Amino acid sequence: MKITYNKLVRDNIPEIIKNNNSQCSTRVLNNSEYYEELKKKLIEETNEFYESDEISELGDILEVFNSILKCKNLSFREVDEIRENKVKKNGAFEKKLLLEWVEDGK
Repeated sequence: MKITYNKLVRDNIPEIIKNNNSQCSTRVLNNSEYYEELKKKLIEETNEFYESDEISELGDILEVFNSILKCKNLSFREVDEIRENKVKKNGAFEKKLLLEWVEDGK
């Protein structure tokens, strides 16, 4: 039975499929397609973590995140500096605050 996926997979997946006596077809994405697929993959992996609460999914999220950084020619340090600036301005999530409502004071 043939199943269509049309999604970004890790580099060794085609070899793993073939080692399991199955066949597959792949193609190499151009840079623009690759970046778009990485964004989709980030959502996919985040949803998998949300559904399963499995720590291994965090590793998958981090792998996708690192690939996005490479696409954007960014370092983790640069993104972490952005994070730190946002923490200084808006705080972190340590207080576990849930904003329930805001009433316009006008």
